[in-house]
Amino acid sequence: MKSQTGIELIVMGGSAGSLQVIIEMVKNLGDAVPVPIVLVIHRKAQSGDILRTLLQQFTKIQVVEVEDKTEVEDNTIYIVPADYHLLFENKKWMSLDSSEKMNYSRPSIDVTFRSAAEIYGENLIGILLSGANADGVEGLGYIKKNNGQVWIQDPDTAEIKFMPEHAIEEIEYDLIFRPAGLANYIKQL
Repeated sequence: MKSQTGIELIVMGGSAGSLQVIIEMVKNLGDAVPVPIVLVIHRKAQSGDILRTLLQQFTKIQVVEVEDKTEVEDNTIYIVPADYHLLFENKKWMSLDSSEKMNYSRPSIDVTFRSAAEIYGENLIGILLSGANADGVEGLGYIKKNNGQVWIQDPDTAEIKFMPEHAIEEIEYDLIFRPAGLANYIKQL
């Protein structure tokens, strides 16, 4: 389903310091989201289902940890499982990959952003949050190259500024946002 603005998917990536921003967003989204949201968060390989359980406490929107061959559905927040890359096969299906780490990370934000950009093109928003490495910056560039929108957390609000600062320096962006306003921007779609 397309939002009123033509957006069909949001991919959001973060590392150190991003969890609080995600919780704030989830709390303020209300009972529904206009498009699916995919979260790519750096975390330990043995972290299990705890992130899904945590986020589900704050929303009526379905929160799902992706399994191989998961169908993309509206009004759902998807979490990429620890120690897997997420790829889009097409606009209907996601798959998991356990190839080598990218930017010292699996899941890699860059891998998912690039895959989403290839499938969704101009109907995609890529959002980059707080983090301590450059994972996600190259992926944002690919989203922009494919005419998608690029949103970056205001580095002044980030617990770890490196990732958003690097993105702002390197990538043409559409929006710099403060965490308190992120849910409202999404709901306006």
